[in-house]
Amino acid sequence: MESQVRGGTRWKRFAVVMVPSVAATAAIGVALAQGALAASFSVSGQSFKVTADRLDGTGFSQYGAIDSGYTLKGEKTAHPVAVSAFKSAKIRNMCQSVVTPDVPLFGNVSLMLKAGADKPVEAENLYIDVEDLEANATFNNIDIGVAAKDANKGPGMKGGKEQANPYGFAQQAESATLTDVKQTAWATTAGTFKLSGLKMSLSKGVKECY
Repeated sequence: MESQVRGGTRWKRFAVVMVPSVAATAAIGVALAQGALAASFSVSGQSFKVTADRLDGTGFSQYGAIDSGYTLKGEKTAHPVAVSAFKSAKIRNMCQSVVTPDVPLFGNVSLMLKAGADKPVEAENLYIDVEDLEANATFNNIDIGVAAKDANKGPGMKGGKEQANPYGFAQQAESATLTDVKQTAWATTAGTFKLSGLKMSLSKGVKECY
């Protein structure tokens, strides 16, 4: 689920940003809640915020990369990120939010997704392209300083639009637990994403997960 923006009015910018997000939510509600489809979350030209009470993951790896894409005006852009990858993960009380500014007649508009309050979100082959992260973390059997291409405990390097040096610095662990997670990300992808208790809300003004 990707969108390439070719510019236009502010209203077109709003539509380009919000429609893919709503479409993604509909797909999640119908199919991903049953773990039926792969999932990809990204908003052209914008980062988004994610919080979680707890993430328990197996097969962890992390390496540096550059995410390429387009701004809301259709200009090419690139963002340095740390890709955190898990073969499988369970996430408690997950929140994801993005704010679209300067929408005509509305001003700022916020989209917020929540899931996993009662039953954890389940993901397979999960990749999170992180710009900023705060959390309490515990890693089991961690290896630090391996080449990205040799990090074999996780699901492997993501590929696609991501640009990463296969010989660059990486770390990996058999499992990882993160609590009180607050992060800013540019993209999230997963082989399967099963979200229980999914809720979506659109509201005027700035309303974010943190």
